[in-house]
Amino acid sequence: MTLNEKSVQNTITQWIVDMEGASGTLYEGEKFQLLFKFSGRYPFDSPQVMFTGDNIPVHPHVYSNGHICLSILTEDWSPALSVQSVCLSIISMLSSCKEKRRPPDNSFYVRTCNKNPKKTKWWYHDDTC
Repeated sequence: MTLNEKSVQNTITQWIVDMEGASGTLYEGEKFQLLFKFSGRYPFDSPQVMFTGDNIPVHPHVYSNGHICLSILTEDWSPALSVQSVCLSIISMLSSCKEKRRPPDNSFYVRTCNKNPKKTKWWYHDDTC
């Protein structure tokens, strides 16, 4: 994973991180971009993190609009977490996937959700992917 330096030149509060699917996984060789938006309360408040760009991974915890259902991005956030550790958690989540598919409520969620995924009340109930 690498920080897209052009994104930081525009604003220090919004970063784009380029990442690649891990070898030996369903996402091997695929390239993704993560958008990080930092509030003035960072690191005490988690950044807004979502996939962006042309390739949103098809995964049971990733909605087609780029929103990611992952507890460390909201209620399990810790100021000790870094951008790198968040990226590693997301790579780990992708790497453990056994089947590429969207969440069952993808269509409804994408139509009705807030643009900020942190405003979603996530229900963390599935650790099988």
